[in-house]
Order: sequence, then structure tokens, then C-alpha cells
Amino acid sequence: MSFADRTPPSEAEYADYRRRFSNWGRWGTEDELGTLNFVTAEVRREAAALVEEGRAVSCTRPIDTKAGPANPYPAHHFIAAADSGGMIDYVGLFIHGITNTHIDALCHLASVDGETYNGGRLKSDHMPDGNRGTIGHWKDGIVTRGVLYDIPRFRGVPYVAPGQPVHGWELEDCAAAQGIEPRPGDAVLIRSGLEPYFEQTGTTQGFGSPAGVHATCVEFLYETQASCLLWDFQDAPIADQGIPNPMPGPVPLHVHHILLPYMGMPIIDNADFEPLGEACAQLGRWAFQLVVAPLLLEGGTGSPVNPIAIL
Repeated sequence: MSFADRTPPSEAEYADYRRRFSNWGRWGTEDELGTLNFVTAEVRREAAALVEEGRAVSCTRPIDTKAGPANPYPAHHFIAAADSGGMIDYVGLFIHGITNTHIDALCHLASVDGETYNGGRLKSDHMPDGNRGTIGHWKDGIVTRGVLYDIPRFRGVPYVAPGQPVHGWELEDCAAAQGIEPRPGDAVLIRSGLEPYFEQTGTTQGFGSPAGVHATCVEFLYETQASCLLWDFQDAPIADQGIPNPMPGPVPLHVHHILLPYMGMPIIDNADFEPLGEACAQLGRWAFQLVVAPLLLEGGTGSPVNPIAIL
């Protein structure tokens, strides 16, 4: 598979992604930043120069406190004492899943050999052994250039439909159409149109994405030296990938499986790009400063986040 012939990988070619797109040892054996190493001081300065309107746009979804097929373990939010005046406002939630906006730390998924990025290990309870790959290593946050790849607008449709996944070469085409040249350190934001999809199809979100991003996007992210991935829909369904799920379970992980344990790339799941898409279309520009600040959770496998684009 290559961008030149625009052909998805075979099962064997996808398996070789683990070698082709591995960053183990690239920044040293003790590295904990992964592709965030591409976000240099110069990249941050250039991102700050993109702020023209001074307009901030959140890319987060509300904390999901309602149980349903997409969220079997809803977040807790209550006032512990009625007369506390709001001073005892409790929130508890599972970080991962497909409704709450969160960032995956590099220890969130292991390789086929049971190791996390750069040789970390998971214990029998699937939590990191020691502090390798945990979210605390990113306490300084992610501040870089963000680029919105608005695939529905590029296609002239309201949303990415099942059977029509987002391929890596389409990101290249979308960037060209938007007048964007991908740069090292970019945060790649892929809008598939999650909210319009459920609104217009009248369907209910289940535990998985009915449409989304194909494994071929991995090559684009690697070759352009992107720093992180943000998306609304996640990995496209197994039927749309055309290759078996690389990990056991019904939820496809074709992109997750390469990015986290092999490439060392943070993933921000379940973003809401509808306000940002409208703002970018209105202004006619698709690049901006992006700020993502994880919570400092010692030993955590991820964190809730509120990604903010500043235009």
C-alpha cells in the first residue's frame, strides 16, 4: 500500500505497520513523549502566531452522566451535601470509552508482545508497571498547531457514512483543498461529523463508531510527523477496514493499535468539532493554535480533556 496507488493494505502489509511506523528508540530508550517530541519551542511559537481573531473554540463533549449502549458506566455528578453551597461538587468517571472527550496515554494499549510504547510493561491487572507511559509525563500539556481536516465539508456531504472510511490519501487531498501544508508537530483533527450523523440518521450511538477512520491514515500521520490525533468518530468498523481486528474484541482498533504502542502518538477520543468546523468555514482557514491540558493523575492511563482551538 502507498499513497501513490491509493490501495488499502493487505493483512500482511498492515501487520508490517508495527515495524514500519515504530518510533521505539527514536528519541532514546527512556523517552516518554513519543511523537510529542515533534512539538518544539519553534513549533509552539509558530502556533501562537496563528491567533488572529483571538477567538477560542472548545472541542469537548459534555461529561456523559446518562447510561446507555454507548456508555454503560456513566459519570457520577452530585452535590454531597445539599447545604454546602456547591463546595462539595463531586465528579467521578471512567476515563476511556466512546462518549467522554479524553486523551489516551501511551500505556493505554499494549503491543502484540504485551509491551507498551518504548518497552513498557503492563501488570496482570492491565495497569502500567511503574510509571512508564502514564499521563503524568504530559503534565505540561500540548500546545501546537492544530489543523482541522473537515472531511464532510471536503466531500460535500453532512457526515462520513458507513462504508466510506477516511483514508490517509484523503487527508492529503483535504489539506491541499484547504490550502494547508502539513508540518512536523501538527495536531491532526479529523472531523467525520458524529453529531450530524446521529441527528440525521435518527440512530443511537452504540459502543463503537458506525463510520470513521481507516488504518491508512497511520501512514499519513507518520510521514507528516504529526504530534497527536484528535477525532470525533474513531477507528472505522472492521468491515470498512477490510482486514481483521488486530486485537481481540468487537471494537475495531486498527488505528489505536499502531499509534499508541508502536508510534507513541497520543490520541484524543470523542471530540466535538461542530463549532470548530463552523468557525473555520466562516474564517476560511483551517489551522490554529491548539491547547490540550491533561489532568495530573499519577499512574493514569489517560485523562479527561477539553481541547481548545484559538483562532
